[in-house]
Amino acid sequence: MSHSDVKDERTANAGDGGGKGFTFPSALTVLAIVTVAVWALAFLIPSGEYRRDADGAPVEGTYHRVDSGQSLVDRFNDLFLAPVNGLYGIQDAKSGQVGPDLSGELYGSAGVFLFVLAIGAFITVVFATGALDRGIERLAHRLRERGPLLIAGIMVVFSVLGTVEGFAEETLGFYGLIVPLMLVLGYDRLVATGAIILGAGVGVLCSTVNPFATGVASSAADISLGDGIVLRFFMWIVLTTVTVLYVIRYARRVRRNPERSLGGFRPGDREHVVTAQEETPPLSRLHQFVLWLVGLIFAFMIFSVVPWSNALTGNADATPYGFELGWSFPQLAALFLCAAVLVGLVARLGEARLSATLVQGAADFISPALVILLARGVTVIMNNARVTDTVLHAIEGVVKGTSSGLFAVIIFVVNLPLAFLIPSTSGHATLAMPILAPLADFAGVSRALVVTAWQAASGWMNLWVPTTAVTIGGVALAKVGYDKYLRFVWPLLALLFVLVCAFVALGAVWT
Repeated sequence: MSHSDVKDERTANAGDGGGKGFTFPSALTVLAIVTVAVWALAFLIPSGEYRRDADGAPVEGTYHRVDSGQSLVDRFNDLFLAPVNGLYGIQDAKSGQVGPDLSGELYGSAGVFLFVLAIGAFITVVFATGALDRGIERLAHRLRERGPLLIAGIMVVFSVLGTVEGFAEETLGFYGLIVPLMLVLGYDRLVATGAIILGAGVGVLCSTVNPFATGVASSAADISLGDGIVLRFFMWIVLTTVTVLYVIRYARRVRRNPERSLGGFRPGDREHVVTAQEETPPLSRLHQFVLWLVGLIFAFMIFSVVPWSNALTGNADATPYGFELGWSFPQLAALFLCAAVLVGLVARLGEARLSATLVQGAADFISPALVILLARGVTVIMNNARVTDTVLHAIEGVVKGTSSGLFAVIIFVVNLPLAFLIPSTSGHATLAMPILAPLADFAGVSRALVVTAWQAASGWMNLWVPTTAVTIGGVALAKVGYDKYLRFVWPLLALLFVLVCAFVALGAVWT
């Protein structure tokens, strides 16, 4: 499967053989239903608002009822213009209303929308060079005689890609290589399935700068992409290590005693002969250069968004260092557009192919981009009806009086069912973060912690729920029963659940 399979928009029966059972609706359909439902509920929810401080954060204890001032025509107009306002709605400074023809600050998600298209173009160009696919093939070949090291190598590579750019659906293209390779080494199909799904999945769960999770959520929470990166980095190291060791432990058990395989073996698996044992073409100098270039671009992205003074001193109010760039989505969109052209030129794709690949890459990512603006349109409806603060006030009553650590755990748990209902990480973040992020202000913790707890919930669910192609499509390609995969993965899921709760609780105390 090529990279044109869009990042987080694959749902329900992917890989189920085209069965005629219930098909979970796409993220676009879910958000369209949510838009109408929220619009209808806004007639029933009382309008209210908090007083804001100088930074725009709600002041605890100041909630009061107000009149929305909207007529029935105004409400229908908001529903009609929801996608437009979600893209480039402007918020009036005096009234707080959002509309496409008002004066004030941009409320819509145009910056994030363009960023998603830009990084889609970049990633598609990278895959068009063949460098990444060839690099992983070479890694598998060079480590083929050292099973545990091969498993660790594959999982770490996938985890790195997951944490920096949301590498998930792209892994579906590697089953044809990794499954037979694992069988030759004496493992079963679950080892290959776990190495692929869990390797990339734990990286996404602990996203450090993943634009489709951390980036979108940070934008919706009105914080920098680099805020909270220190906690997420240590969380990524620990959870990736635990996940790799879990898969290696199971692999060794199966190799010593094949009867203990949870997935069993299909006819021919034990006598499998694979061409992956044959010498694979070496990386050309061009492929090596492209891989180094891609690594440098992502490293520069991380450097450009990290608030280094805050990260190194632990002081949220520290004066920025002179070398800090403080980039956000407009600059990052420009960076990846330029980077896409640079990679294409270096790889000598040619003007016609490079242009076509850029357009195709942006087109492939239009689905998650549309999800973002639809979700933002929902928040516009709530904002204009003045019910956002009412919902926030209701949730405040639930978490009020809890410790900061317990608050962080509650945020993680609350987002688990939301992640199932809205499998799109981008849509989930854009929809939930405007309500959840201000709760951090009441609890006295960083909004970045809410982002971390949210993305951990989304990532944890996507390790096993059957509404994502990464899971259900992966087990289908590996020819492993979904029930067998669940039996294999549930102890790790329980362990990761505990570790995430511990990390977000400690993060709350630390901040």
